[in-house]
Amino acid sequence: MNDVMGGVRGSVADGFEAVREAFARNLAERGERGAAVTVYRHGRKVVDLWGGTRDVDGDLAAGDAPWEPGTAQVIRSATKGVAAAALLLLHQRGELDLDAPLGTYWPQFKARGKEGVLVRHVLAHRAAVPALDRPLTPAEALDPDLAAAVVAAQAPFWEPGADHGYHAQTYSWLTGELVRRVTGQAVGEWIAAEIARPLGLGLWLGLPETEAARAGRMGRVEPPAAAGGLRLRPKRNVAAAYADPNSLTRRAFGAIDPTPDENDPLYRAAALPASNGIATADGLARFYAALIGEVDGGTRLFAPRTMEAARTEQSAGPDRVLVVPTRFGLGYMLHGAASPLLGPGSFGHPGRGGALGFADPESGTAFGYVTNGMGKGVTADPRAQALVRAVREGLGA
Repeated sequence: MNDVMGGVRGSVADGFEAVREAFARNLAERGERGAAVTVYRHGRKVVDLWGGTRDVDGDLAAGDAPWEPGTAQVIRSATKGVAAAALLLLHQRGELDLDAPLGTYWPQFKARGKEGVLVRHVLAHRAAVPALDRPLTPAEALDPDLAAAVVAAQAPFWEPGADHGYHAQTYSWLTGELVRRVTGQAVGEWIAAEIARPLGLGLWLGLPETEAARAGRMGRVEPPAAAGGLRLRPKRNVAAAYADPNSLTRRAFGAIDPTPDENDPLYRAAALPASNGIATADGLARFYAALIGEVDGGTRLFAPRTMEAARTEQSAGPDRVLVVPTRFGLGYMLHGAASPLLGPGSFGHPGRGGALGFADPESGTAFGYVTNGMGKGVTADPRAQALVRAVREGLGA
C-alpha cells in the first residue's frame, strides 16, 4: 500500500504496516531529519519508505529539498560489509585463500612480528593493528599507497590471532590493499564492476561526479530524551575508554585525525572501505538480498557455502576496542547485545551513528536503512532498532 501521510512516502506490503508506523515515529519523535528504509523478502521488495529532507539541516516547511527515492547517504561502517563481500567473493572464485598469511599477498605487511596474521584475521578483527602509532591526516588517509605503507609498518597491539578488537579505520587499508594486490584494481573500482553494476545497486565506494547530486548532506542529531527505542546504556568502563585519548578505543577511532569532513566532495570521491561508502536504502538492502538468495529471478553473489562462512562466528567476547562483548563472522557483525539484528542467524554491519544493513537467511530477509542524521552510538541506533523490531513483527516472529 502507498503512504504519503506524516511525511512518509513509499510503500509497504500487507503485514508490514508496523514498519511504516515505526518510520513515521522516527521522524516525529526520535530526532530523524531525513532517512529511508528498504526490506527485501525472498528477493522481493516488501518495504520501501523514505521521508524528511535530503539534507540534515533542511526544513520541509521552508521548501528545502525533500528526500527522494534515489537519495543516497554516507553509511560509515556499514561499508565494512561490502568490503567483506569483496574478499569473500575473491575466495569463492579461488583467487584468495582465507587461511593464507596476509604477507603471502602483501609481503611488506610481515614487518614487526605480523607474519602470523592470516587473511581471515582481517575479516574477524583479529589482525591486531586497530590503531596507528601516528594518526594519518585526512589527506594521507585518502592516499592508498601511503596509508597501506603505514599500516604495513605498524607493530601489532597484541599477538595476532589471539584476540579481537574492532579495526574501526585500519580495516580500510587492510581490505583495500588485499583487493588491489589480488586483482590489480582499486577496491572501489572492483566493487563497482563486480558487485554494484551487476546488481544495479545505488551503492558506491568512491562516489562518481555524475552521481554526486544524489547524496545529501549529513550531520549530527540529538534525539529527544523521551524518544522511544532501544538504548544501550554504556557501562562506566566503556565511557572511560572513549574519554581517554590514550586508550586503544580512542586511538582506533582516531586513526584519522582530525575527523574528515564527510560532506567534502573529495572525501566522498575517495575509497575508504571501512567508512565512506555511499548508498541508498534500496542499494544496501538489495546488496544483502543478493548475499542470501536471488534477486530479479537469478542474480546472486554468495554461494550457500560462502554465505555460511560469512556468518560463522570467528570472534566473540570482550572487544579490545569497543570494550563491550562483540561477535564477528568473516567481516560481518553477528546478532547479539552489541548489535541486535533480526535473529540468531542474522549477519550484517551497522554504521556509527545510524546506518544499518543486514541479512537473515532463515526468514529470507534483507534490510537497509540510511539516514542523514548521525546519532552518538556506534551500534544499536534507536531509530534503526525501532525499524528492526517492526520488521520482526511483520514476519510474525
